[in-house]
Amino acid sequence: MWKLNSILLSLTLLFGATSRVQAEPALTHVKVGHLVALDMAPLFVAKESGCFAQNGLAVDTVFFANPGDNNAALAGGKIDFSINPFTLPFFAANSGVPIRVISAAGGWGVMEVIASHRLGFKSFSDLQAYIKAGKPKLKIATLQGDTLELILTREFARYGIDSNSVDFVYFNDLLAMVEAFRSGQVDILSHIKPYTTEMVATKGATVLTNNAQAWTPHTPNTVVSVLDSTLTGRPQVVHAFLKGLVCGGDLINRSPEKAVQLLQKGSYFRVAPTVLLASFKSAPEPISFVPDVNAVQSVVTDLTKLGYIKGNVSAKDIFRLDMIESIGK
Repeated sequence: MWKLNSILLSLTLLFGATSRVQAEPALTHVKVGHLVALDMAPLFVAKESGCFAQNGLAVDTVFFANPGDNNAALAGGKIDFSINPFTLPFFAANSGVPIRVISAAGGWGVMEVIASHRLGFKSFSDLQAYIKAGKPKLKIATLQGDTLELILTREFARYGIDSNSVDFVYFNDLLAMVEAFRSGQVDILSHIKPYTTEMVATKGATVLTNNAQAWTPHTPNTVVSVLDSTLTGRPQVVHAFLKGLVCGGDLINRSPEKAVQLLQKGSYFRVAPTVLLASFKSAPEPISFVPDVNAVQSVVTDLTKLGYIKGNVSAKDIFRLDMIESIGK
């Protein structure tokens, strides 16, 4: 009898375990294209902390060194979500791609313009005075047609600086720009945290401005985009992704130290943990995800005036923020 009871108990445990496994829903796999800016941190933290898994998603992150390649991957259906500078969706839309911006990536004041310690600059006023004094032209590293160039355009206009009074050095690789500044090949760098923070900490660089100051506090660096077919055909997946992203951002806001520990699980940022923590703590505002659309439009208008965008697509044509706004309430 005891053998029969043992067999029955074993079968009960076996079927109970099997039913529990069967009861657990399978995770939906999605691919997300990204760059290396600090406002990608909610994505990475959400992945490493289980925020995405809690919302039913298995997220594969796909690194792109070039924003244009990230855009092309989304347009071609190779990824489901793209996190890119907010100007890139406008390029895509003007090329006929049915792209929709559903959220900011997370984080404010991420873009910074920094100057070499050799110059002794503390602000754009010092750059203005340097140029008026007729001193040798300075070299400024940036990405052409990108938000990193447009922050310079806006500040030059504010301070009455002629763009011809400096030499722009255009790159197509974000990490190569940092190395050029590190080695002294350029004098001023328009780039992103945590790499600007690293240059401040290790090279004595000074911050001249950031995008929160140049534009508005909630003007993003990057945004989350999907194809219209994803938004309309798989809204539950988009909603789950945004919930996971918000979860990751909340974790960073509550405990940046824990977030830094989680980020050490992957090779997300090539900086020391202390630099990463300083980047989070120096943010002008806590992480949130609803961008200032009017400010975005004003920057895109600047981009159009410079001739980089040819077309009449406006922010209201491609931004769809209802879902992220409802999640944030």
